[in-house]
Amino acid sequence: MKAIIIDDELLARSLVKEYLQNYPGIELVQECSDGFEGIKAIQQHQPDLIFLDIQMPKINGFEMLELIEQPPAVIFTTAFEEYAIKAFESHAVDYLLKPFNKARFDKAIQKWQQQNSGERRADTDKLVSTVNLTPAQQNRVVVKNNGKIKIIPTANIHYLEAADDYVKIHTAEGVFLKNKTMGYFEQTLEAQNFIRIHRSWLVNVQLITRIEPYEKENHLAVLSIGVRLPVSKSGYSKLKEALGI
Repeated sequence: MKAIIIDDELLARSLVKEYLQNYPGIELVQECSDGFEGIKAIQQHQPDLIFLDIQMPKINGFEMLELIEQPPAVIFTTAFEEYAIKAFESHAVDYLLKPFNKARFDKAIQKWQQQNSGERRADTDKLVSTVNLTPAQQNRVVVKNNGKIKIIPTANIHYLEAADDYVKIHTAEGVFLKNKTMGYFEQTLEAQNFIRIHRSWLVNVQLITRIEPYEKENHLAVLSIGVRLPVSKSGYSKLKEALGI
């Protein structure tokens, strides 16, 4: 079994490395100090297990997991506050709240070893869906663009468009794809700034300059960037409430 440690704290990495020496069946193939390194290492080694910190430079552990197509089993090693742990404790293999001792580490490893590969995969899929709903994910969106990682502040998003299994994120810099649903963004983006005006459109309300009637009970939202987006009947109700009209 192959494992990778992803943590920006040298001491934390050293501790996990030391505890792993008691498990000859687990090979530590790489240590990483940030999420960018972690993604490359996971793609290269295809590990069975990662020890992952949450608060790291560049991108956090949650955002890193989002960008991996088939993430491995995860044991968090984190100093994150209790409120955040509750968001993922039911789906991660386990979490080790820093500082943790060897007995607690052993318990996490044993829990992982008792799972079969199908259970590990299902838990990680659920984990990625769950942790994205934490406050840490509300201020920016992380995407892969031509093999590179790009961080998009939500304030820079003009609007989002449904596109089959993806969502198109429209910004001044261009259009970026994210393998998520419109429902996901409706839940995670701040409701006072982004409104689902149509089944296929979610808009930054700061850019709306006017709302025009359009066919029966439908309307068009006119944005300051010159774009016109359809507004459904339910979307119009949401807009009126948000804009106080």
